[in-house]
Amino acid sequence: RDDDDINDVASMAGVNLNEENARIMATNSDLVGTQIQSCKDEPFLAAIPLHKRILETAKKLGITDVPAEVVTFISHATQNRLRTVIEKVTVITQHRMESYKDDEWYEQATDVRSQLKFFEQLERLEKQRKDEQEREILLKAAKSRSRQEDPEQARLKQKAKEMQQQELAQMRQRDANLTALAAIGPRKKRRLDAPGLLTVGGEGAGLCTGSQAGLGMASPRQYPRQKITRVNLRDFIFYMEQEPDMSHSLLLYRALLK
Repeated sequence: RDDDDINDVASMAGVNLNEENARIMATNSDLVGTQIQSCKDEPFLAAIPLHKRILETAKKLGITDVPAEVVTFISHATQNRLRTVIEKVTVITQHRMESYKDDEWYEQATDVRSQLKFFEQLERLEKQRKDEQEREILLKAAKSRSRQEDPEQARLKQKAKEMQQQELAQMRQRDANLTALAAIGPRKKRRLDAPGLLTVGGEGAGLCTGSQAGLGMASPRQYPRQKITRVNLRDFIFYMEQEPDMSHSLLLYRALLK
């Protein structure tokens, strides 16, 4: 009687149950007859050391027994937490490595690198000016023919002598380097069509092996270069500063000291 009621309601709604069943069977035909099994629950951390560590902490709180389900739950929680940390730090690193120079929606406001180069150039010029002044003082002291036995004057003469010897040694070393480079000659570039080079699209892409090196045949399989994201300590410190539960932690303090 219940089936008759369902058929009556379906027929009133204009639905044919036989056609719907046939359509469902045709759509999910690849799932019919398959057997679904649950995967084995493998903990992320080693169970025995983790259980000992949990028991040591639990005994301080007056707990003597910790079931195995708690160990499994803490292991999965650790895995989930570690995955979350890695994902967030990876996003921070990718954001740091992203360049906005060619983006039309961004306009450069400051150029810290150029400013630092400018200050370095100023320091270099100031150091060069002081060196020139010291050099002039030493040369004047070396040329002076004072008959008085002045210890300071003798020290300046000795320093001027050492400076002249150092400049002479640098000139000799520079001349020796130029002579060696002239003897070696200009560096010859290797021809792209030389034997042993793999030519792809008119450019040398690498070395051939085996019979391909002699025939100059290109390898049909080209492996794309995998992009590597390198996380440094600064990225991890930035992540800890943004996390409420880690912004005042001892781990952040130790990381800032490194």
